[in-house]
Amino acid sequence: MSTEINALILTAASVGFIHTVLGPDHYLPFVMMSWARKWSAFKTAVITFLCGIGHILSSVILGLIGVALGIMVKKLEIIESFRGDIAAWLLIAFGLVYFVWGLRQAYKNKPHTHSHIHFDENVHTHEHSHYDQHSHIHLDKTKINITPWVLFAIFVFGPCEPLIPIVMYPAAKHNLTGMWIVTACFGLTCISTMLVLVLAARSGISLVKLNPLQRFSHSIAGATILLCGLAIVFLGL
Repeated sequence: MSTEINALILTAASVGFIHTVLGPDHYLPFVMMSWARKWSAFKTAVITFLCGIGHILSSVILGLIGVALGIMVKKLEIIESFRGDIAAWLLIAFGLVYFVWGLRQAYKNKPHTHSHIHFDENVHTHEHSHYDQHSHIHLDKTKINITPWVLFAIFVFGPCEPLIPIVMYPAAKHNLTGMWIVTACFGLTCISTMLVLVLAARSGISLVKLNPLQRFSHSIAGATILLCGLAIVFLGL
């Protein structure tokens, strides 16, 4: 490989890492959903990985179309920016809906009192909650858990902004093999960083004891995702 391609590989790895770390939408939704829905580490990793693949491939396909048709980078950046806006608002909508649903679940499962009468005619009360820590969002009466699919759809819309202008076009000027190597390096770095951040944060948040607020875990997760989306739209994160 030429010196230029080697330099682009290093750039791709660096940009992929920084792009992921500085974008809270790359890990916070997965951390919060894993915590609220009691996903295993394996399930969390699989969902994160698949969403990362969708996230990368959507921009790769757009970049390949641009390379093949000779579309200017500026025009592709406009398309990517538009896709980013859609993804951010989808994240906001998902966070808001999940927050409201979580509050409804918390209200339905608030602690309440039952009276118990025994054969010796003693009466005592017992306060408890019917909170189901494994509750899921379903589509009507089906048993399909749509949360991973919603996250996947949002990440497919979400663009890898640096991929086309910084990685794919410079690589394409050299050769297609170099372009694929540089793109693969960017994708692997991005997805690997997502997995490390998500699994590390998941392990950390699992140590936090929120027993009095456990029934609000879904609404807390929804609020966090909502704020993440708002930060992307209004703070440019």
